[in-house]
Amino acid sequence: MPEVIVAGAGPTGIFLASELRLHGVDVLVLDRAPEPTSIVRALGLHSRSIEIMDQRGLGEHFAAAGTRHPLDGFFAGILRTAPDLDTTHPYVLGIPQTETEAVLTRRALELGVDIRRGHELTGLMQDDAGVLVTLADGSEVRGRYLVGCDGGRSTVRSLAGIGFPGEPSRREFLLAEVDLTAAPEEVAAVSARVRETHRDFGAGPVEGGVFRVVVPADGVAEDRTVPPDLRELKRQLNTYAGTDFGAHSPRWISRFGDATRLADAYRAGRVFLAGDAAHVHPPFGGQGLNLGLQDALNLGWKLAAAVNGWAPEKLLDTYFTERHPVAADVLNTARAQSELASTEPGPQAVRKLLTELMELDAVNRRLIGKITSLDIRYDFGPGPDLLGRRQRDVRLGQGTLYARMHTGRGVLLDRTGELLLEGWEDRVDQFIEPGSDPQTPSLLLRPDGHIAWLEGEPDDGGTSAGSQADLVEALETWFGPPSLPSLVKLADVN
Repeated sequence: MPEVIVAGAGPTGIFLASELRLHGVDVLVLDRAPEPTSIVRALGLHSRSIEIMDQRGLGEHFAAAGTRHPLDGFFAGILRTAPDLDTTHPYVLGIPQTETEAVLTRRALELGVDIRRGHELTGLMQDDAGVLVTLADGSEVRGRYLVGCDGGRSTVRSLAGIGFPGEPSRREFLLAEVDLTAAPEEVAAVSARVRETHRDFGAGPVEGGVFRVVVPADGVAEDRTVPPDLRELKRQLNTYAGTDFGAHSPRWISRFGDATRLADAYRAGRVFLAGDAAHVHPPFGGQGLNLGLQDALNLGWKLAAAVNGWAPEKLLDTYFTERHPVAADVLNTARAQSELASTEPGPQAVRKLLTELMELDAVNRRLIGKITSLDIRYDFGPGPDLLGRRQRDVRLGQGTLYARMHTGRGVLLDRTGELLLEGWEDRVDQFIEPGSDPQTPSLLLRPDGHIAWLEGEPDDGGTSAGSQADLVEALETWFGPPSLPSLVKLADVN
């Protein structure tokens, strides 16, 4: 019996399965499609997602498969030079979703994830001990937990009774990869002209001489399960560009809308949601896939802790309290960018004003921080500003901090050699690095790279907010009680 069943073999589901396998959890991934999709909806990874891949030893694989693009003008297409960012990856990595999924799938298989395609989930029942999943062929599979990573029309979300409030699509777009008879220079010139008034239009080359085309659809389809055809695509290209560029031989044609919805819960008993199953939003800013990967990073180690029996009380609840506000902010940002693409006078006036404001470094930095997800700070309670933020990569001896995080365990970076970890060595790795980056204090990182404790300066009373006692409290909060009689009980260090 698998300990965790994941519904959906897209990037979010596959990455989540790998995170669970790092902790020895037996995972089964089910996907109703017989083969991975060839449709490319997402085209890149933002800075935080690239950092995540570095943290799991996949950075070089993605770098080899992608192309670096500057972040200039990435917020709503407003042309401003991106500010200096506190990351070793201050760029967008252009990589099609199909390749992202392929890299993640190879790693998952290496880790022993069981992926079964052509298996559609149609029912579920749960009790205090686990979840019973029913498949379309009538067979059943039981696991301790189930995670729905099965997209915006999530079957798991519906069966679990989790609400999905928000706004339906008001506009739809056609997305395709096709051959064009028009010369590339003509395509580029016409696209540039059309985008002066319709920023949601585009046509550009991809590999093999194929062009990727996006154009507004003629209204919202009554049945979005029916894919558009070449005739509809050519008609819309003519409407907006005055030419269909001689489009022919489509690799695929799809449609997407600007619906904005956010699940009102990420958990129903032993059932969880991640990725598009938990949130959908307009594609402006390219954050959808990235948001799902970051959901998986947050949930994976917490769910593994529950399976392995050391999860502190309410640890699983922090998945919702940390990730739901992040998704709400992404939805708001994407909705705002969608409005700024409108040709109506009101949105255009706001766009002009925001263009002026982005000349201010603080404004520019704030907006790019939202796109890249580098400014996320989880609420860990009172403490220094760095508490709850992700830790950037730094040099440690002959290597880097992220290179020490490939196992998915917690990390105690000890610059003093005096910090005690007895009782948590099975969950946290300690690295004594007195010669590390002097701007980086001693700190405790959760498996997702967010700072759970850091050394602080003594206050007027002679005590430090980052004392050994506070370290023990943080360890117990995020990694549970010590597994052995420990020399660092609070009573011993106060």
